[in-house]
Amino acid sequence: MVAGDLFPLRFTGGAEVSVRLPWDHRWHTGLQFTWSHVDDQNFWGGASFDKDTKWYVMKDNLGTMKHTGFRNNPTGGGEVTFDEDLKWITAAGEHWMNEHRIHRIHSLDQNRFAAGRGLWAVDLTTEITNTRGSTIALGSPTTAGREHAGYTGWFWRGPRSWTGCSVTSSTGLSDEAEIMGTEAEWVAFSSEHDDYDGGGTVLVYSGTSTSADAEVPPIKWFTRTGIFAVASPSPAFDQEIHLPADGTLRLNHRFVFIEEVLEGQQLKAIAKEYRLG
Repeated sequence: MVAGDLFPLRFTGGAEVSVRLPWDHRWHTGLQFTWSHVDDQNFWGGASFDKDTKWYVMKDNLGTMKHTGFRNNPTGGGEVTFDEDLKWITAAGEHWMNEHRIHRIHSLDQNRFAAGRGLWAVDLTTEITNTRGSTIALGSPTTAGREHAGYTGWFWRGPRSWTGCSVTSSTGLSDEAEIMGTEAEWVAFSSEHDDYDGGGTVLVYSGTSTSADAEVPPIKWFTRTGIFAVASPSPAFDQEIHLPADGTLRLNHRFVFIEEVLEGQQLKAIAKEYRLG
């Protein structure tokens, strides 16, 4: 269903930094770009939040993001880029959207125990264009009536060992419930590892969401740590984007994976160094 999810993901020292197809949510696939509510279609996976029943219901509405080709051959070396085109196809086989998606993996520094800083980063830049011929509403479970469930867009699911991990935002908040639905330049998760000594930090930037064709709400955070660690800089947390025919939405986000538990001024320094803009 989701094309181009990134898995497996590891810190430079080898510890896991994601999980794929967990038993509780089989549609979580590491670091993925999805959209849960596209009019009545679900390009996320699993059940859809239903306005009438006020709960999640399995429907025959699971769309597909179909990879149609690379614009350039994937690069290698110190920077790796995947530059691809996709089509969003509904459960009924209708072509609703075109997407131009670029993943750029960069800033690799060697393991900090070998005199490096032990980090790497990945950017997502994507343009989604409405090809249906009429306006499409891009939303989330929260826009459908489910409180604090604004997940959509770029979504990370952390490993099981990160359940209950620490989380903080650039605005100084340090609790998943406080951060949920807020605006902040970045959010950072940190935890000790299973199987490997030490811990790590996942730094996530909200980035940008823009369109010359539609009103675009501010990016807000979907964050959880208590039942499992997840993060999504949601472009439609509690307000739909009504993308007109031939209209385009552009998104730009970044993750940085650091082989060290960072906090305070250390975290702020790294966040400043790798900020988008």
